[in-house]
Amino acid sequence: MSIRKWLVATTLTAGMVFGSVVPATAKDSDKVNFVFGALRTASLESAKAQAEAWLKKVGKFDAAAFNKIWDKEEETILDRTLATLELGSEDAKKILAEARAADRTAPKAVPEILKDTNQDPYFRANLVLGFAKHLSVARVYEEALEALETVKPEQVVDPSSFLFYKAAAEFSLMKKDDATRSIIKLIDDTADAPDRYRMVAASMYIEMASWKDKGLGNIARLMDNVERRLDQARDGEKTQDLQKKIVLRLDELIKEKENQGGGGGGGGNGGSCPDGGSPGQGGDPKGNKSNGPASESKPTGAGSDKGIVDNKTLRKYSDSWGTMPQKERERAIAEMTKDAPPKYRQFVEEYFRQLSKTLPAPE
Repeated sequence: MSIRKWLVATTLTAGMVFGSVVPATAKDSDKVNFVFGALRTASLESAKAQAEAWLKKVGKFDAAAFNKIWDKEEETILDRTLATLELGSEDAKKILAEARAADRTAPKAVPEILKDTNQDPYFRANLVLGFAKHLSVARVYEEALEALETVKPEQVVDPSSFLFYKAAAEFSLMKKDDATRSIIKLIDDTADAPDRYRMVAASMYIEMASWKDKGLGNIARLMDNVERRLDQARDGEKTQDLQKKIVLRLDELIKEKENQGGGGGGGGNGGSCPDGGSPGQGGDPKGNKSNGPASESKPTGAGSDKGIVDNKTLRKYSDSWGTMPQKERERAIAEMTKDAPPKYRQFVEEYFRQLSKTLPAPE
């Protein structure tokens, strides 16, 4: 059973999983585009032909320069497509150069050309993906997501990258329902998504399963977003709104404790990373900031509330998975999922399935 079908069945039987993750009625479900396994990266021949046709269309085809780009076998289809756009458009060259520098100077808006529906669809959609990819690596999630929402994964040469960076931005901005949809589409609908994308997608899902709307974990995630925005010199109205929300949530928490007679301080480390790291930084247990949207080797653990599948346990087994014999791996999976409902179990198993592919076979 596909993850989407399983999730829909679970939701209809047991109620909402994450708010409005999937449609609850037949009428609403008609709006969902079920294309299980239909999305895949364009073949080299197809992508090259599209790139050549576009360059000729805009009158910028240079055979020598074009072949130099497409002869680079070490480059991905997406990277070669973006290089083609830079070859044929000064606008594309400028936009991608600024996006690559987003870790030093974060853009404050999506370039108008990326929102202009009169632009050539091939040009605009793939340029949007390139722009969003570089911004996500720099943790500039707001503009990355805004840009991605103007096009569809079916329009780009690499749908799995589109869905991965979209899910990463939604996850980081605490858009739980949207991130869940993107994760499901990535795992269900992209036939050739890289294992690292699937692993991180599964870990983000597991992470979100423990999120609560209130509590110290929620406050920690809000604080991480404020810190990120301040690091990017974005101290305007949006950042101030987040700061006000943090104060409000803290006041609510204090009042709740007072109403309970002042008992307890929430326990543990208040929902931040189990090993003491600050939240929302790509899953590094030591709290080091990631250069990308999420760690590609282990669950993030960012600002988690206590969930059914404990993130500390996941991290413990992730760190030792490569040295564990197969029987111990099987016992570990059984231990981690024995009390978890199916909606969590499938993603835990998916995560460790993908992790197994990146490690040597156990003895």
